[in-house]
Amino acid sequence: MSVKISRKIASYEVVKPEELEQLAAEAAAQEEAEKLAEVVHLHERVERPEILAGTTYKIRSPLFEHALYVTINDIILNEGTEHETHRPFEIFINSKNMEHFQWAVALTRLMSAVFRKGGDVTFIVEELKAVFDPRGGYYKSGGIYMPSVVAELGLVVEDHMKRIGLIRSDDPAEREALRKKKQALKDAQKAKSETESSAEKAKDAGESADTFPPNAELCHKCHTKAMMVLDGCQTCLSCGYSKCG
Repeated sequence: MSVKISRKIASYEVVKPEELEQLAAEAAAQEEAEKLAEVVHLHERVERPEILAGTTYKIRSPLFEHALYVTINDIILNEGTEHETHRPFEIFINSKNMEHFQWAVALTRLMSAVFRKGGDVTFIVEELKAVFDPRGGYYKSGGIYMPSVVAELGLVVEDHMKRIGLIRSDDPAEREALRKKKQALKDAQKAKSETESSAEKAKDAGESADTFPPNAELCHKCHTKAMMVLDGCQTCLSCGYSKCG
């Protein structure tokens, strides 16, 4: 195919292969920037859809006669794209006990307003978990200490945020190291139990993997009675916290 040149050639330039790669990279970066510009982020002006997907959690506290039911509704942003995200949009607390009606409504309205603000809303978990009941806390099943009902609400919100990917789960390497420590302690207890009575052996065999030794101390980080001396240092068998760093 011939091309007719109607004007005088003043100069010319040969494009090198590396320059072609650079131009292609710049074009790809520009295309990616245009895609990101279309990504929708949660903010106050995002309107509530007619239908939201929700999850309900049950909080059973020995301090109250009736359980609390916590429902968290999520909004799906950028649905069907690679940037699809699930964000908590609103929260409701329901119970037969009308004694908690006022503070439950006030708390859920404030939390829902924080969720709709967008940005990093994970800070609300630590704020809720730091609330202590002046009458004293209670222990959940499994020996987990709850300083208050509000703190357990924070634990529920944390679990929900982990389910939707807003909070990353624990580092796999740390969880593997913690699993090995649990297994080592379990093996030591099993060897010791061989010299005890058959009743004690049956009891030890029926313990679940999440049961901690009866002489474990309370962890100040996760509030679980799971602090044991391992390798000369107190270590929590629940969250991995160690006083030796």
